[in-house]
Amino acid sequence: MTRAVTFAVLIVTVLVAHRLADHVLGQTDAQARLKTEPGWLGWAALARHLAAYHAVVIVMATSTLAALHLTLSPVGVAVGLLVSAGSHALWDRRRAGRWLLVRTGGGEFAELAEHGLNGMYLADQSLHGASLWLAVLLAVLL
Repeated sequence: MTRAVTFAVLIVTVLVAHRLADHVLGQTDAQARLKTEPGWLGWAALARHLAAYHAVVIVMATSTLAALHLTLSPVGVAVGLLVSAGSHALWDRRRAGRWLLVRTGGGEFAELAEHGLNGMYLADQSLHGASLWLAVLLAVLL
């Protein structure tokens, strides 16, 4: 039962932290603009975003778990952070997300950028959510 409660608490916390970190506290305009650029410039902007993003996530997750007297193992924490950081980097470079959309019949959706909708942004956020689900599940199970 404790694992189920920890998972429920942590997934809600991490998804809220994701929104805050990706859109308010964990990414500058320059990082958002440059993180998909080729070479050192893009990777450096992405690294700065990942550091700020995960600082927000770690503070929110740690304080929530502490307040509710829930724990994770050090291995679970490490694996969860590794999955989160690795997948976040993968999706934020955009190539993998676009490749996946095209291969699964969503090529037109990937190009959608009108009427207040942006297919790549929506896919990016969905892929982040699925990756965070996996990161939290592994963190709780290990």
